[in-house]
Amino acid sequence: MSIIIRKEQSCDVQSIDAVIVAAFLEAPHTEHTEHFIVKSLRESGALSISLVAEDGGNIVGHVALSPVSISDDADGWYGLGPISVLPNNQSKGVGSKLMNAAIQELKGIKAKGCVLLGDPNYYNRFGFEPKKGLEFPGVPHEYFQALLFQGDLPQGIVTYHESFFVKE
Repeated sequence: MSIIIRKEQSCDVQSIDAVIVAAFLEAPHTEHTEHFIVKSLRESGALSISLVAEDGGNIVGHVALSPVSISDDADGWYGLGPISVLPNNQSKGVGSKLMNAAIQELKGIKAKGCVLLGDPNYYNRFGFEPKKGLEFPGVPHEYFQALLFQGDLPQGIVTYHESFFVKE
């Protein structure tokens, strides 16, 4: 396995969609709208960073990052997700490579921080952790995590882009 992480190209869109659908097919806690979210983010110009993991010319993983709003008017914050890896390629380091590349891309654009919704046992290895005062209502506190790159930690309610509410 020789994984290359690179930015999405227009010719990748169909493969990205297939990876996302396959990655979330058997996943718990999903409404299976992840591929619609990425499509909507892309179409609305809110897909700030879109990286693919390629193995032998085939796309096996993808990560999306988009701006989030915080009720204290903090700027420069992004939401990571969805992150997707084909089931046959999971537990082989592909997701970790995507995560590390995404964090580097965010640092490269001088992002102040990043939030995500996910398993703390997985994402804490990248420095993500729940932060007091930074909230995403309706989700257990330990599953909403943040990584601060620079400045002060914002305090308030985080809102993802409207694309996260699409159903198709």
